[in-house]
Amino acid sequence: MQEDVRKLLNRELEAFAREVELFPDDESLWRTTPGVTNSAGNLALHACGNLRHFVGGVLGGSGYVRDREAEFTTRSGRREDVARQLRETAMLVSDVFARLPREVLDAPYPRSHDGVQLRCDTFLLHLCTHLAFHLGQAGYLRRALTRDPRTSGALSLKELESSNRG
Repeated sequence: MQEDVRKLLNRELEAFAREVELFPDDESLWRTTPGVTNSAGNLALHACGNLRHFVGGVLGGSGYVRDREAEFTTRSGRREDVARQLRETAMLVSDVFARLPREVLDAPYPRSHDGVQLRCDTFLLHLCTHLAFHLGQAGYLRRALTRDPRTSGALSLKELESSNRG
């Protein structure tokens, strides 16, 4: 399961990077529509901060210090920088998972979250669905803002299949 979670997180992070790159300009990445609080840029920063904290910091001991408030209050930045952060987060996830002993998955996640203590494998699955949820939000927001129906190829089974061969 550990390798499957790594593949899923990396697939969604790469799709998120492609989604960010589909925005026509830097400014549109930070726009929203009425009734929507977070821009796709904020969702991407949040996805990175979330995984850098819970996977890199807690499980990997990276020393990452999260600034959750900045994930949601940043209002500008370059698409290429946000896409790079998503890809760097994917590399971090891969690095941590390569060093993570299998028995860690059966143990409780090292920290409770919102007063809930889960097994590590369950918490990692939660992180996968959390990431996929925000990727979907970013995709719909981009389409609504730009009227561009192109897909970033999110949730590609072919990407999972090809990663099983390697």
